[in-house]
Amino acid sequence: MSADDTLVFVYGTLKRGALNHHVLAGETFVGEARTEPGYRLYHLGEYPGMVAAAADRHGVGGEVWRVSPAALARLDAFEGTGEGLYRRDRVRLLPPFAEDAVETYLYLLPVGERPLIPSGHWPS
Repeated sequence: MSADDTLVFVYGTLKRGALNHHVLAGETFVGEARTEPGYRLYHLGEYPGMVAAAADRHGVGGEVWRVSPAALARLDAFEGTGEGLYRRDRVRLLPPFAEDAVETYLYLLPVGERPLIPSGHWPS
């Protein structure tokens, strides 16, 4: 891993075989992962959104990718960080990634009546 690379946890349409996986083209899959409890996944229509939720006891499943600075900039743009849709933030993962510095995209808009994905896996 280059010193400039970032580990990123993806949980929705960016995962392998999913609709928007092409955004990660050329980057390195590291492994499947699950967050520590404290995060919930909501169905937002065509894609999911993960939010911090202190009451959660299950976490969210996804994948860890090692991405270059150029890919991280693409991901930030894709996730709408400049528009306030998502914020890239550190995420706490279960082993074997518990000691790694991993970032993810947290959904920033109110989830309101959006359906919770109880399994924490997209697609549900």
